Amino acid sequence: MITGATAGIGKACAEKFAAAGYNLILNGRRNDRLKDLQSEWQKKYNIKIHILPFDVQNRQEVFDAIHSLPVEWQSIDILINNAGLALGRDSFENADIDDWNTMLHTNVEGLLYVSRAVLPLMTTRKKGHIINIGSIAGKEVYENGNVYCASKFAVDAITKSMRIDLLKYGIKVTGIHPGAVETEFSIVRFKGDNQKATAAYTGYTPLSAEDVAETVFFTASLPAHVCINDLSITCTQQAGTYYFHKNQ
Repeated sequence: MITGATAGIGKACAEKFAAAGYNLILNGRRNDRLKDLQSEWQKKYNIKIHILPFDVQNRQEVFDAIHSLPVEWQSIDILINNAGLALGRDSFENADIDDWNTMLHTNVEGLLYVSRAVLPLMTTRKKGHIINIGSIAGKEVYENGNVYCASKFAVDAITKSMRIDLLKYGIKVTGIHPGAVETEFSIVRFKGDNQKATAAYTGYTPLSAEDVAETVFFTASLPAHVCINDLSITCTQQAGTYYFHKNQ
């Protein structure tokens, strides 16, 4: 099961697992995109896809959707908590509180709701793997990152605590923390300003969504007794949230 599967890292992860023959439960807010992916990939990869259109911010929608899963779709082996976003790049005193709320509701509460709803399907079987997509912004704050960084620090802490609490069930928990990845992420962050979004990647070669998907797939493909707990990944020209070596 993959949240935020209609674009970016979520979509790349979904296609990577589809190509490997996994049946998929895909979540996103855009039902038309989910249907298109379902139609395309079921034919292309000869797999089954069940779509769950809901907003991870809405607790009732999350639990209703997951509780409504047909019996044949309840044996979820892997949950990829990918849904998340950044909004705005403003100094703390000028930031939009609505942006703060949306980031916290999506990046933190959404991950909690989905995980809590899915977990009973794993704990009863004493089997499963939860992969949380964090960010290096959850390891190191940067100027004008404020609440986005805070939300990803929370993801890091939640991931570590889940790993401890779920140890008794044999459930793997992995945190993947990418650096700069060129996706729709920056367009959303800069609220549709393509010029600012493009400028964020000028002078270096960032990660692609497919790069992150390869890493996610690797962590999910290891033997049952092996769990990668925490993994940060950046492009070669990045060494932290604000250290870049850009081309002249």
